[in-house]
Amino acid sequence: MAFWDYANPTRFLRFVQVVLPWLTGLCLLLFAVGLYMSFFVAPEDYQQGDTVRIMYIHVPAAWLCMMCYSVMTLSSIGTLVWKHPLADVSAKSAAPIGAAFTFMALVTGSLWGKPMWGTYWVWDARLTSVLVLFIMYLGLMTLWRTMEDPIKAGKAAAVLTLVGALNLPIIKFSVDWWNTLHQPASVMRFDGPTIHPDILWPLLVMAVAFTLMFFVLHLMAMRNEILRRRVRALRMRAASAAQPGPAGAAQPAE
Repeated sequence: MAFWDYANPTRFLRFVQVVLPWLTGLCLLLFAVGLYMSFFVAPEDYQQGDTVRIMYIHVPAAWLCMMCYSVMTLSSIGTLVWKHPLADVSAKSAAPIGAAFTFMALVTGSLWGKPMWGTYWVWDARLTSVLVLFIMYLGLMTLWRTMEDPIKAGKAAAVLTLVGALNLPIIKFSVDWWNTLHQPASVMRFDGPTIHPDILWPLLVMAVAFTLMFFVLHLMAMRNEILRRRVRALRMRAASAAQPGPAGAAQPAE
């Protein structure tokens, strides 16, 4: 079946019904393995001690907050260019999840930064650009809530999402373009990771577990949004049918 066939909400809901239990089970399994490796197998850092274990939550959350916005950007292109029926559903469903991952990255980063930098927060390029991303998520969620028509809201949010996508390369390359307290990339590098394998493998397992959790939550949210729109359409249809037409209007007494 072609990808475009899942533009049909009914087929998409059947797909979610089949895939979601397996995806959830795999996600829980990887979380169990990843948490065990992170807290019982991975060694302490020779400088940071046990505080390095915050990395196993912070780094995947930071990756996912950017990946989630990338999914919203692709969905927004699908809304404006290809007019895919489920594109705006995908974007709207991803926004709260991305906001949660971004909030998690900011909080865990602050907790990790206190013993390393001596402060919970500094206004450097990486932290500030991630905070801007969090505000973008909140703004998009507010936009969807304030506009009653989901089609018009989806188009307006798609335009705003594409504008906000300019922040993604700023987040990624901020540590290279400016002098920041945040460390440069140590995993996704052209010359290979600089992290010891005993620390890298638990981090990668946690990253995959977080990624699967995003897809599980995203599919569930899309399913709920489709059902919500169906209920809204039925209510509007019922309200329209209940209104008397011109033929049913009361005649003035003579």
